[in-house]
Amino acid sequence: QVQLVESGGGLVQAGGSLRLSCAASGRTFSPYVMGWFRQAPGKEREFVAAIIWSGSGSYYADSVKGRFTISRDNAKNTVYLQMNSLKPEDTAVYYCAAALSGALPVAAGNYDYWGQGTQVTVSS
Repeated sequence: QVQLVESGGGLVQAGGSLRLSCAASGRTFSPYVMGWFRQAPGKEREFVAAIIWSGSGSYYADSVKGRFTISRDNAKNTVYLQMNSLKPEDTAVYYCAAALSGALPVAAGNYDYWGQGTQVTVSS
């Protein structure tokens, strides 16, 4: 079993920055892809960013391109989401997820493990 624990959320003013972390623990951790998703109140969970664990590529939603950066530290089994130039519309619960097999990184249904989420609130 794999456990994912997010941290780093909080309240920030528009234009500010936050860095989210997701630490994985449990059995030998070797995912194919790690992703970040978010869910705002009354909305469906949406894809934010994903990174191939081997480092061969990353993916971003159009809404965050140029502002968010996903990275990973394989030695620490940790994935990060650096969020800059935050906007009120970025307010949501952010979830980390891991997929064990090769699959479309943007689809939530392809992920096997999920964290509990961390709240990000951006004030205007």
